[in-house]
Amino acid sequence: MSTRFSFARFLAVLVKEFIQMRRDRLTFAMMIGIPVIQLVLFGYAINSDPKRLPTAVLSADGGSPFARSLVAAMVNSAYFDVRAEVSDARHLDALLTEGEVQFAVTIPAGFARALQRGERPVLLVEADATDPAATSNALSAMTVLARQALNPDLTGPLAPLRAGPDPVDLRLQRRYNPEGLTQYNVVPGLMGTILTMTMVMMTALAVTRERERGTMENLLSMPVRPFEVMLGKIVPFILVGYVQVVIIVLAARFLFGVPIVGSLALLSAVMVLFIAANLAVGFTFSTIARNQLQALQMSFFFFLPSMLLSGFMFPFRGMPGWAQALGEVLPLTHFLRIVRGILLKGSGPADIVGEMVPLLLFLAAVTMVALKRYRQTLD
Repeated sequence: MSTRFSFARFLAVLVKEFIQMRRDRLTFAMMIGIPVIQLVLFGYAINSDPKRLPTAVLSADGGSPFARSLVAAMVNSAYFDVRAEVSDARHLDALLTEGEVQFAVTIPAGFARALQRGERPVLLVEADATDPAATSNALSAMTVLARQALNPDLTGPLAPLRAGPDPVDLRLQRRYNPEGLTQYNVVPGLMGTILTMTMVMMTALAVTRERERGTMENLLSMPVRPFEVMLGKIVPFILVGYVQVVIIVLAARFLFGVPIVGSLALLSAVMVLFIAANLAVGFTFSTIARNQLQALQMSFFFFLPSMLLSGFMFPFRGMPGWAQALGEVLPLTHFLRIVRGILLKGSGPADIVGEMVPLLLFLAAVTMVALKRYRQTLD
């Protein structure tokens, strides 16, 4: 064969590669689809300065004009979305604990009278700081907002208050993470992301490995039902997942100093649901992929939006509505709320039941798809 470059041979190889690419449509779709998803998510969904954060207000001052001005200023601001005006401090605290609101604002009784006397009444703003990035800008804006809201009402004998220090004693409390430490948010979140990555990937390789090693025929000839095969393949990984969780919890407590104020028994009970959901996803991928490379690509295809849309890397409430809707489908979104709630807030079963239902529905739906796909492979 001639050692000189041949355009004809180059053209033959080129055509052969395009034909091979056309035959492997799944890999080609991944090569196009993953960059498009990255472009859309980073371009449109990611926002590090969240606005319209859900807020609840407890006004114990009988609807004084000063209290109304403060509430109106928050309603009209870009950072706060006043969704509830409650009359009970316990209700206000429950909304914050359950994650229904990001901020809880308390206007105390006698607020107007103390303000008129120049006594700088306390205005308490409590923030759910389990995600410090989601609250820092809004808390900074609150300082300016309170002054601007009250200035129009400080007229006549109250006008001197406009020239002095802030007319109210604004107290900002970062609940569950007083120092705003990032590791309090990241380390519990890592538990979910590590489990998602490893559980989906390992299970996705389960059936494809059998096919590539030529042992799939033995598995298909065995008198076992698809659910029995699926269960037998995912149970060992559930145990592996628990080992990972024990390591992460120990590291969180003793290396990073993350407070654990909730029940680890409750976390262990809920975790089996999350691990099983990810394993079901991986098993589904393994029934679709033709080889281990495709299985890994599909795992990455699932892992990427899970990382970006779950609230692990960027504030969930800072994303647009369509991105939040997609994030609500992903199991990692709900598990992050559960694990941060239990570890940092001390949430109980009643506080997390709203996050467990979507996990259960996701597990049931994906399991049905996996079993259907596995039956098709038997054909």
